[in-house]
Amino acid sequence: MSQSVLLQALVYLAAAVLFVPLAKRFGLGSVLGYLVAGMVIGPAVLGLVGAEGQDVMHVAEFGVVMMLFLVGLELEPALLWKLRTPILGLGGLQVVMTSLALAGLAMVVGIEWKPAVALGLILAMSSTAIVLQTYKEQNQLGTPAGQGTFSVLLFQDIAVIPILAILPLLAIQPAAAGEASAANHNLLASAPGWLRALALVAAVAGVVGLGKYGMRPIFRLVARSGLREVFIATALLLVGGVAVLMELVGLSPALGAFVAGVVLATSEYKHEIESDIDPFKGLLLGLFFMSVGAAIDFGLIRENPWLIAGAVVAVMLAKTAVLLVLGQRFTGNRAQNVTLALGLSQIGEFAFVLLSFTTQNGILTQRITSIATAVVAISMALTPLVFLLNERVIQPRLGPAAAPEREADAIEEKNPVIIAGFGRYGNIVGRFLRANDIGTTVLDFDADRVETLRQLGLRVYYGDASRYDLLHSAGASQAKVIIIALDSSARALELVALVRRHFPHLRILVRAHDRPDAYEFFEAGLTDVYRETVDSSLRLGVDALRLLGVRAYHAQRAARTFLRHDELALRELAAVRKDRKTYFSTARQRIQELEQLLHFDAANENLGEVNEGWDNESLRQEVPPGSPAPTAPQAPIE
Repeated sequence: MSQSVLLQALVYLAAAVLFVPLAKRFGLGSVLGYLVAGMVIGPAVLGLVGAEGQDVMHVAEFGVVMMLFLVGLELEPALLWKLRTPILGLGGLQVVMTSLALAGLAMVVGIEWKPAVALGLILAMSSTAIVLQTYKEQNQLGTPAGQGTFSVLLFQDIAVIPILAILPLLAIQPAAAGEASAANHNLLASAPGWLRALALVAAVAGVVGLGKYGMRPIFRLVARSGLREVFIATALLLVGGVAVLMELVGLSPALGAFVAGVVLATSEYKHEIESDIDPFKGLLLGLFFMSVGAAIDFGLIRENPWLIAGAVVAVMLAKTAVLLVLGQRFTGNRAQNVTLALGLSQIGEFAFVLLSFTTQNGILTQRITSIATAVVAISMALTPLVFLLNERVIQPRLGPAAAPEREADAIEEKNPVIIAGFGRYGNIVGRFLRANDIGTTVLDFDADRVETLRQLGLRVYYGDASRYDLLHSAGASQAKVIIIALDSSARALELVALVRRHFPHLRILVRAHDRPDAYEFFEAGLTDVYRETVDSSLRLGVDALRLLGVRAYHAQRAARTFLRHDELALRELAAVRKDRKTYFSTARQRIQELEQLLHFDAANENLGEVNEGWDNESLRQEVPPGSPAPTAPQAPIE
């Protein structure tokens, strides 16, 4: 038996290791990789896993619980209160309207009204695991679409509770003897209504009280032991214990874990708990997705291909249409609304639990349940492709200028410098130029940032700098320099092409996030490329050397030598970056040269002139074009 379990574990691990990196390599995302891996090892293809797949899925569902716990950890109660309107408004309306729409479609194809309502309630759910995982990978949780999506998913998790209470009222035949009680772990299922309600309130209050007052001293005691494995065990015990408690009183385990996470969001152990649980969450979620892929009944699909395909399309279109209508009011712009609607168009993992519950309680027939299960699994499998379609086809067609409703500001000033992007990088450059009485015209495409900066007394214009008409009205024909400090490298490259085509007299200074970005700008023909972290990193390195006893002059000289050599190497590597063998060979050679050069300087530090002061002439020769002038030496820190 143990050998069988070990063999199954190896099969799942091998499938994940093989298919997930391939999916990521082709830009399909990890979720689709896990689903494909499950399909391949499942009964339909290789048959390496079989009937035990359902048991594996029950275990893997704990990954969803962990994920919601971690999401709760990132949400402080103040932020949750801020989202109360979209949670109750957008989330509540989505569940009600989608359930009615899908129930109506079910009745149109001949299903009686009670099973139709049950199907509507079940299929209205969306996949918390897939959607939040995808949004996290794409860094979109903080966008209007991300916050709206989270609000809908959170309300759906809450809605599972009343749905479980409503479904037995829709039964059309007696429940299977013994099955319902065996599957239902709710200890209060047969208790009076007032007692169940009291138990629910007590359970939630207990979780809040435990998180706020009980877990902190426990974590503090465990942390003092210095045993990380015990701390990890404590964190897992907390999540598992809360999940079991919620299940015993009839609540969603995922909802209970989320509440526990929110309560601990302000704890001093928040980041430690998060880092300890995250690997387990990732593995269990991957196992869950593979179980979903393996559970797809391809035999049933082959027997009813048009029925199931039509059901999948109808459900996803109906859910998208409802959210397109509702989302516009909550997201504020078309592009974000489309992302929200398409992202929630699939059916969620809780549908598997609800479908099992309906079969055991005589609500749906076995045939309807089997077809619905296939529809749920296929819709989940299609979700990464829908995200890909939205990202690569739909969003570019909407265009950056089409997303916001606000019109670009009228620009009534002309200055020698135009700054495109006034975020963390551009605003420092802009304030520095302003302090030196250099006139700047600042353009930024983030409406909230523009309003905030204006409240600080800074003159910033709202608009997309990559539009020719806006750039022309900003005085590009008369300006001398344009500083491109956009957050998006792709948009920065578009702006570079626009400027070179229509305003070739402008000197372009561009911010690069990292070396790959710098390579792209060099390939576009630019020479004034500034990596955003280089100067601050070298300043930190200089201070570290001085704290370790290195003389100020030598530390500054080493930083300038490093910068000059690194800039030359950057340009050389940009020319050969597509030839991986040459690239890595050249990079290794330049790293060795730099180390040898710095070692030589250190060995000769005590030579007369170098030791006596600052050789201003040599420093002027060493500073590369575009670099700031050398700073005066400071007293060593002893």
